[in-house]
Amino acid sequence: MSSPGREVDSQRGDTTVIHAAPRLRAGDLLRVRAVWVTPLAVASVLVFLMTLFYIGSVVNPVGHLSGLPVALADEDQGATVLGQHVDIGAQVVSGLQHSTAVSSRLSLHAVSLAQAESQMRSNDAYATIVIPPGFTASLLSAYGLTPASTSPGGKPTVRLLTNPRSGSIGVELATGVAEPGLHAASLEVGHQLTEEAAKLGRTPGAGVSAANPLTVATSAFDPVPPNSALGLSAFYISLLAIMCGFLGAILINTTVDAALGYGTTEIGPKWSQRMPVAISRWHTLLSKWVVAVVIVPVLTGVLLLVAVGLLHMDAPFVGELWLFTSFAGIVVALGTLALFAGLGALGQMIALLIFVYLALASSGGTIPLEALPSALRFVANFEPLRQILDAVRAILYFGAAGNAGLTRGLVMTTIGLVFWLVVGFAATTWYDHKGLDRAPPELLDYVHQSALAYTGGAPAPEPAGGVGNPDVGNP
Repeated sequence: MSSPGREVDSQRGDTTVIHAAPRLRAGDLLRVRAVWVTPLAVASVLVFLMTLFYIGSVVNPVGHLSGLPVALADEDQGATVLGQHVDIGAQVVSGLQHSTAVSSRLSLHAVSLAQAESQMRSNDAYATIVIPPGFTASLLSAYGLTPASTSPGGKPTVRLLTNPRSGSIGVELATGVAEPGLHAASLEVGHQLTEEAAKLGRTPGAGVSAANPLTVATSAFDPVPPNSALGLSAFYISLLAIMCGFLGAILINTTVDAALGYGTTEIGPKWSQRMPVAISRWHTLLSKWVVAVVIVPVLTGVLLLVAVGLLHMDAPFVGELWLFTSFAGIVVALGTLALFAGLGALGQMIALLIFVYLALASSGGTIPLEALPSALRFVANFEPLRQILDAVRAILYFGAAGNAGLTRGLVMTTIGLVFWLVVGFAATTWYDHKGLDRAPPELLDYVHQSALAYTGGAPAPEPAGGVGNPDVGNP
């Protein structure tokens, strides 16, 4: 703050001329151990955690897959052959449910077709296996076990309805497990029916493989909307909403600190710094929070203006989308600023880990939660990006339905808001109560005296629109 060649006597206010300190050279600076150790240690920890989170979440999704929700709708009513009721549809269902290869990875829910469709519309299932009416009858007819006139035409077919709005990779994982499971069931059914047909001297009809009679027809239940990044637009909008809050908080923290005299402003070769003012930590944080509440909705508005207005992203409920992303961005900003207030510069690193690195890995935006390692699944219960993504996906793809994830997103984000408000208030008021000022009163007095000496002993003019702390800088 004071100029080279001047010092101020804090008792008398006199200015004494002293010799300026010699300029430091690069070689002198590079011999300081902290210049090397601190950035290397901090960056190494961040890269270690970033790699652990990111690669750990995607390196082996099939190996970690467990409990992926898939509906199972059996509409087959069975048929009577030689006086006995046969229900091959129920046999296929039982085979899937008792197959370790299927049940260890998929969570199969036996429901009606209407219930299955409702689950897919509310983002509760990645796919539905549908065994159609007349399934048993068509199989028996194909093997010559019943007259063709009494059975529906066509090959015995099982439908696999996928739900791409829930996530393309989740759908791939579901079909990747369901199709081999249905193939195994087909081989078992084919073996049994071939034996029964042989006992009666019957042969399978043309066009049906005796060993593998089932046909699996895969189709999308409700394709993703156009201009939705193949179902990834919800993930990218959620991530950008997080960044609106996180980056906005960093800029707000820097700007407010500069306005209060606790940070410098540099533009090219010029720098300036206002004389610091006496203000409590709580009122500093409160001021930053108020600025964030105003600025973040503008940032998310710009986000949607570009995405929807300029790039024509599909967003039928753009008003609801703006309201929620603004709310979510504000919570992230308040949390980041609370970490700054409680931990100083370290708070930015912690916020980066919480709101970016760990959030991305546990969000379920690309790899579904059911295919993540157990530790990341646990973290996903309270990580903000997962909650935001649930709500944004519901708004974009599921008609803004509450049961599709919007209600959960709102509730969990509100809990996050309360948590960060409590953390910020508790940390700053505790510091203030302990007298842990950012700058002690005697230091503030010394800085003001030094600034007056720098300007020749005359008080500097009050800056227009300032907060009572004029700029001091190089010419």
